[in-house]
Amino acid sequence: MAVHAFRKLRDFLNSQVIGQPELTEHLLIAILADGHLLVEGPPGLAKTRAINALAKGIEANFHRIQFTPDLLPADLTGTDIYRPETGDFKFQPGPLFHNLILADEINRAPAKVQSALLEAMAERQITVGKKTYALPPLFTVMATQNPIEQEGTYPLPEAQLDRFLLHLVLDYPDAATERRILQLTRNESIRGESDMPEPLSQKAIFAARQATMSLHIEPAVENYIVQLVIATRQPAAYDETLASWIEYGVSPRASIALERCARARAWLLGRDFVTPDDVTAVAYNVLRHRLILSYQAEADGVSANQVLDKILNLVPAP
Repeated sequence: MAVHAFRKLRDFLNSQVIGQPELTEHLLIAILADGHLLVEGPPGLAKTRAINALAKGIEANFHRIQFTPDLLPADLTGTDIYRPETGDFKFQPGPLFHNLILADEINRAPAKVQSALLEAMAERQITVGKKTYALPPLFTVMATQNPIEQEGTYPLPEAQLDRFLLHLVLDYPDAATERRILQLTRNESIRGESDMPEPLSQKAIFAARQATMSLHIEPAVENYIVQLVIATRQPAAYDETLASWIEYGVSPRASIALERCARARAWLLGRDFVTPDDVTAVAYNVLRHRLILSYQAEADGVSANQVLDKILNLVPAP
């Protein structure tokens, strides 16, 4: 059964990445919902390890790109190479032609590089010169940001942030989890590489995506998704304080992402229908990066999570 195979993959990821169940779950949700992740957290929280383990668990190739200020668009897309023996140019594909991409410290690259990645994420293609090249059907970008050190960084534009299906915020593990990490690094056999499941085929992933889209969703749940989105655009209709916190609401991509991620979560839990709990469970990671807070909210120290807390309290669930 496809759900069972995905659960085995989730268990394998959790055995390889200690103390980050939200990250491993949302990696699978992103694969099922055909989207990209932005992961924000301090260094050393196994972000690279997680997507590398995911690449081992499915029939896909993985490439890590370290974003730096001197990176060029051609370093991502590839370029035309002149062949003296034939007298013509031949396209040499870049790292974006892999299935799983880790864009490490994405905000350290300048705007031209980010725009090249934006085309790949949004259009599933890259353009070099006058030619356009399609990317693999299975294509997922996991980008990371370090919230601690901001010197020499280029903030991601809102248009690019909107392309990310999910925005996860990771924190340091607790004491018990830290001990398990020590045990894992001390004894490599604890990793359980022998328990690695049979790699999922890309055909199985595409079939699972179709299965998630066939799940039943009640009109009331659809309306709940819409009302959550509308509350970010028309906050004055719900609460004056909320209206003072939001400068711009979320785009229609947020509605699509909420439904797709809720469907993926319901499918992973073995249900053939979507509940309001599925929507609220993914709402923070779907909406957090799409909200543009007002100057008043920033001055008051109000975070996007606090805004979403208020929205979820004000919008009644069916």
